[in-house]
Amino acid sequence: MRWEDLFADLEASVDAEDRAEFEAEVADLARAERALLSLADRLRGHDDCTLTFHLADGDEVTGRLHDVGRDWVAVAAGSRSALVPLAAVVGVDGLTRAAQAPPDPDGPPPLRVGLGTALRVLARDRAYVRVRVRGGAVVAGTVDRVGADHLDVAVHPADEPRRAAAVSRVRCVPFGAVVVVRGDAEHLA
Repeated sequence: MRWEDLFADLEASVDAEDRAEFEAEVADLARAERALLSLADRLRGHDDCTLTFHLADGDEVTGRLHDVGRDWVAVAAGSRSALVPLAAVVGVDGLTRAAQAPPDPDGPPPLRVGLGTALRVLARDRAYVRVRVRGGAVVAGTVDRVGADHLDVAVHPADEPRRAAAVSRVRCVPFGAVVVVRGDAEHLA
């Protein structure tokens, strides 16, 4: 009887060590997988969720996450929307542990459009936008042109269409200076 108890104790001890080793391996693999996630991957796991983005200039954008690009997010709040470059985000409230896993490194890269492509859609639609830049200034008007790393905004009153007579100046804004682009939901979300 004592031998049976001894062998049962030994077997239980080995099982406990095996289980602890397995759990440690799983934890290591989970940490390694999390280390591969970008902020965009985390955000893609929260499509249609309400989040608050804290911006580099101290402002916030709160709304329903509509879309996530390579380096930007589109957030809808009622009839207004915002296009936020991820480089201008200093914090996000409302995220859970959900994420969309990064693509397979051996497979084709996902087609995620960059900030320039999103801004070109605004230029194509001739949408009236308000571009807030680092330092707090707001450039309001119509996006005329979008280059590789900058956009041109034809500054004109909101109640007038973009016509040469209404444009007071054209402001060139580097992408790195953009904190948020606000407009109506029809064009930005």
